[in-house]
Amino acid sequence: MALLLFASVLLHELGHSLVAKAQGTKVNSITLFLFGGIASIDEEARTPGKAFQVAIAGPLVSFGVFGLLSFLHQVTNPHSPWSVLSGDLAHMNLILALFNLIPGLPLDGGQILKSAVWKATGSRFTGVHWAARVGQALGWLAVILGLLLAILKGEPGGFWIALLGWFGLRNAYTYDRFTDLQEILLQLQAKDAMTRDFRVVDAEQSIRGFADDYVIATTHAPAYFAASGGRYRGLVKVDDLNTLERSEWERQSVKQMAHPLGDIPTVRETTALPEVIQRLESENLNFITVLSPADAVAGIVDRGDIVRAVGTRMNLQIPAEDIRRIKEEGAFPATFQLQAIAKAVLPDIKAKSS
Repeated sequence: MALLLFASVLLHELGHSLVAKAQGTKVNSITLFLFGGIASIDEEARTPGKAFQVAIAGPLVSFGVFGLLSFLHQVTNPHSPWSVLSGDLAHMNLILALFNLIPGLPLDGGQILKSAVWKATGSRFTGVHWAARVGQALGWLAVILGLLLAILKGEPGGFWIALLGWFGLRNAYTYDRFTDLQEILLQLQAKDAMTRDFRVVDAEQSIRGFADDYVIATTHAPAYFAASGGRYRGLVKVDDLNTLERSEWERQSVKQMAHPLGDIPTVRETTALPEVIQRLESENLNFITVLSPADAVAGIVDRGDIVRAVGTRMNLQIPAEDIRRIKEEGAFPATFQLQAIAKAVLPDIKAKSS
């Protein structure tokens, strides 16, 4: 029975996964755990109709399994183990289908509610917020009722109901917060996160002079840009000094070792912040250069700058020490999930621009 129930939940999640794959969406994995299962789908459906199809597929599979097992229960010997097994498993699949149709995230019913509100309002984010808040309300209701049953009536099953409610409550909150971050990222551009935490050096000075003035004698800046004649000549990378013979330091100028702006990773001030995040992660960059409309260096953006900008928009006071650590480690904190969120909203940006 345990193994067959395990298989039933797997079939339920395969229903979601196969419909998503039929829509052209990559499915990374299916994870089964104590409370059921979850399919890790690469990106969200792009229309409310497709979102509804993915959401309803799991319960429909469970209803189908219920029907098949009910038929087997009727045609087998009522006194055989197979009859008992098929009958009990049929009821479990019915409960699985009906339970998942409860209209609150993270359940399938919440996904269906999301798609309905999305269709009515035209906003996917509004649909998620509605479904998440219904899920939070139902979660609190389950926690309260479960505890009352356990404490006042001595029903041990009440603790199980409360645990299910708490699980749903936390996941609904995660959905809501994830969507808040998506909306914030869609509102931010590179200019909202960039800083001028870089130094401009004379492109005509010798490499020796640059090393003495900026590398040896002072604390390193995150970036150095060479300029002369009122124009930026390129990015100067301190690590390049290790590849040059010391004898060349006096003869060569900084301009000769600078990387032209056209050859380094850059974005525009108006580039959407999710695209900046995607560039940083996909190209494994420590920072990216932001160019003004005149092709001058307007600033630089790294992961710490992005976390600070998002935190400011969310009215979160992120300590300077945490920002410094993010900059040094070159990685987003796991609690923000900014890489996954940026990836999720990139299709929205592309659809808006087209």
